[in-house]
Amino acid sequence: MSGQQSKYAQPDRRPAVVAGASSGIGAETARALAAAGFPVALGARRTDRCEELAAAIRAEGGEAVAHPLDVGSDEAVADFAAKVAADLGDVEVVVSNAGLVGPGRLLEVGTERFARELDVNLVGPYRLVQAFVPAMVERQRGDILFVSSDVAVRARPFMSAYSASKSGLEGLVESLQMELEGTGVRASVVRPGPTWSEMGSDWDADEAAFVLDQWVRFGLARHPHFLKARAVADAIATVVGAPRGVHLSPVDVNPEAPVRSQGDPS
Repeated sequence: MSGQQSKYAQPDRRPAVVAGASSGIGAETARALAAAGFPVALGARRTDRCEELAAAIRAEGGEAVAHPLDVGSDEAVADFAAKVAADLGDVEVVVSNAGLVGPGRLLEVGTERFARELDVNLVGPYRLVQAFVPAMVERQRGDILFVSSDVAVRARPFMSAYSASKSGLEGLVESLQMELEGTGVRASVVRPGPTWSEMGSDWDADEAAFVLDQWVRFGLARHPHFLKARAVADAIATVVGAPRGVHLSPVDVNPEAPVRSQGDPS
């Protein structure tokens, strides 16, 4: 193999971490990566859900482990990283997907809840960077991918902390990309539009209906279609599976409007 080819070679085995893997986009990402041959480590606070998914992946012939992960804690992230390394070896891919969102008027949300969303959605990804990226830089290869949201480029009302955290996250990633240039490590963003998942499933039904109505009012919901989580997961798998020397970021994934029947008004 020539020096140029070896510089861009990938190892045959690329262990991958999925943070926030207990449901939705994270769970589907774990399935998609495992199906593509990645050994996967699943992390979330709902460890029982991750254990069930890991068992299902192993039953289908994949390699999977699960450990508790709270991205809101330095100690929990460090402990998770150590356990994953012991199980799977050097981590080649990290998918930062853990997130928290709640509805509410900015003037009424309260400092504690606002700060908690920022901690999980913005400081949490930073904790994953600290835990995994230095070793990637030392090996001169690796992928860390951040699941953002379309609210980063077009904020939504009554989701102020979430909108602020995702905007901040993309600023963090843009800085990180520049700092990692020439290291062989890729920092990437996948930016989903509205997606069916368990995020927001704990909202009060009336509050959720009000927020959705406001999306329509401000032109943020042009049609009723939502993405399936697997569509986002497939995009994530494509980004981290790209050949070395190729960087796909940011990648927007949005639901397509329903096809109109003939005779429908345009």
